[in-house]
Amino acid sequence: MQEQYRTVARAGVHETEVSRSRFLCALAPAATEQEAQEFIARVRKEHPTANHNCFAYVIGADASAQKAGDDGEPGGTAGVPMLQMLMRREVRYAVAVVTRYFGGVKLGAGGLIRAYGGAVGEALDALGTVTRHRYRLATVTVDHQRAGKLENDLRATGRTVREVTYAEAVTIAVGLPDADVDGFRAWLADATAGSATLELGGEAYGDAGAGGAMS
Repeated sequence: MQEQYRTVARAGVHETEVSRSRFLCALAPAATEQEAQEFIARVRKEHPTANHNCFAYVIGADASAQKAGDDGEPGGTAGVPMLQMLMRREVRYAVAVVTRYFGGVKLGAGGLIRAYGGAVGEALDALGTVTRHRYRLATVTVDHQRAGKLENDLRATGRTVREVTYAEAVTIAVGLPDADVDGFRAWLADATAGSATLELGGEAYGDAGAGGAMS
């Protein structure tokens, strides 16, 4: 698994104009190919009178699924440069749709490549990206008496608290960088006088810092 990947910070639209043609780049995070395709369909529905709705998406931390479409523009002049921009910026789990309203001036192949790739690059700059790091999922079980303080201590030390469940005992789901597992085990024993248990689970990706959402 990749140690980390970058993705779109939030969904949004950024508009650029090139030789009187309007290029609207809609960007969104997408966890699966189906999510990406649903987003593309939604944008196309919003712009039924546009000349072109070209798209590109990259799914997987290792970019295992990639797809691009030119939607009537000359082959390789729209979707591919959009995809190349996502790949060059190391953006994953993301989908981009560039909607073009033709302004009467033909751009030529080189102009189209620059316009479509540039629209994605500018949208990434405008909307921002976030880096997600690989984590080991772990579950801490502790008694009610110590749970509140432990949760506060976890957040104060920058650990990623994913979920807290109150039952007979309290379970706190956390995300730990692999390198931190042994150190965390020692810290936990010290913080709870050896009364908490730690169970390691699988791996996922999450935001850096406390309270990051996993994906």
